[in-house]
Amino acid sequence: MGYSKSDKAETHTRILNVAAKRFRELGLEGIGVADVMKEAGVTVGGFYKHFDSRDELVVEALATAFQDLDRWEESTDKLTNALNSYLSEEHRDAPGAGCALGALLGDMSRASRSAKAVYTARLKRTLAYSTGLVPQNGNSDRRARAILTISAMLGAINLSRAVSDPKLSREILQRTRDELISLNK
Repeated sequence: MGYSKSDKAETHTRILNVAAKRFRELGLEGIGVADVMKEAGVTVGGFYKHFDSRDELVVEALATAFQDLDRWEESTDKLTNALNSYLSEEHRDAPGAGCALGALLGDMSRASRSAKAVYTARLKRTLAYSTGLVPQNGNSDRRARAILTISAMLGAINLSRAVSDPKLSREILQRTRDELISLNK
């Protein structure tokens, strides 16, 4: 018995949601196609009914993961709120539901050209959003401060996840958050 187009679309979406979450948790090379398909409740043999390649899955999963960032940006209208939310222990401890820019930062230097293109487009969009949140500050360039702020946010969330000392991890988040808030007053 065949599946309808809507069944196929639902399965495709389920696969992408699993891949988007698991790639953020484990990295692009941290989980294989077979594991993604199994977790999505689909046989491995069905993979090629949905994707031409693993890279196509990665690219589509990145786009899916970035939808979470869209929703976060839509609900955050002040830089201080964005910094407090992003540089939090809750965000640090939930990479699978968090920002894919941060969670996959280390993977992107080794990613395919198509994955880098999706990542770059998202970063440009986030930069435009962040520039709009950065307050005027004399002659200071808002875009330059937005680049600095995003870079510090991505670095801090990754460092806080990388260290084994919980106290240091909290300090990285807190100090970076406090300094960025002070810089952007």
